[in-house]
Amino acid sequence: MRKVAVLMGGRSTEREVSLRSGESVYLALLAKGYDAIKIDVNDNVVDHLKEIKPEVVFIALHGKYGEDGTIQGLLELLGIPFTGSGVLSSAICMNKIYTKKILTYEGISTAKFRVITTRDIRDRGIPAAASAIMADIGLPVVVKPATQGSTIGIQFVKEESRLAQAITEALKYDSDLLVEQMIQGVEVTASIIGDDPPLALPLIEIVSTTGVYDYESKYTVGMSEHIIPPRLSEAVQQKVKDLAIRTFQTLGCQGYARIDFMVDTAGTPYVLEANTAPGMTSTSLFPDAARAAGIEFPELVEILVENALKK
Repeated sequence: MRKVAVLMGGRSTEREVSLRSGESVYLALLAKGYDAIKIDVNDNVVDHLKEIKPEVVFIALHGKYGEDGTIQGLLELLGIPFTGSGVLSSAICMNKIYTKKILTYEGISTAKFRVITTRDIRDRGIPAAASAIMADIGLPVVVKPATQGSTIGIQFVKEESRLAQAITEALKYDSDLLVEQMIQGVEVTASIIGDDPPLALPLIEIVSTTGVYDYESKYTVGMSEHIIPPRLSEAVQQKVKDLAIRTFQTLGCQGYARIDFMVDTAGTPYVLEANTAPGMTSTSLFPDAARAAGIEFPELVEILVENALKK
């Protein structure tokens, strides 16, 4: 019986989501016969890991310290195998700005964007930053804190009068912001599993009851609809899957990840971001995609654990 430590909780703004993901994973591991142990990550995590001596760690952490390369680096130093991507890929994908720059350099389609830094605000002020966005991108735009997940702190702006306020609000969550053109079309997500070769699971179209897929829509039952398969042609769906795998490999992801897209009215997919530690709650997209492929949740968790041991 393999001993698996489930790292969950932590200190990020996504703590509550992480606890839910961790509990789901823990119960799935028990159902598959593993010796599973939950660890709510705190300052004593190293002591806990040394005491427990797990064969492998399932990282159910989200956000800062959990999917930004921090815990991955610690586990590498301790010599403990873990689920998901390594240090560099985790750090890159956690930072939306670095992700966008790499994708742009590699010629992968992504929405037009502008970066706002603390220095920009200090030197020029928020009104000047808002004016630059209007000149470069126009409206509508999405203002995103660079290193937050679960849509925390994201502002959707359709009116120029709201832009400066949206920047101010987003800066409460991060010192750097990514401002992105809001593409009109169908929002879909591609879940990728495995490495040799990576496999794209069935795509999911995301429809929010409020028209905006925000934190509440993500984690409240009934506030979003997951449509499988998405209302896109088979040719466009294949295009999205191919681009998702290319993005997964370009960013150096391992084990599993979720790549989010907008597909415009012409059928062109644009990468929004990559998630190296997708949610594993009852309303999460990654488990839904697996179920659509005939993989029930306990089996999915087992696959991720066994893949981690092969790295």
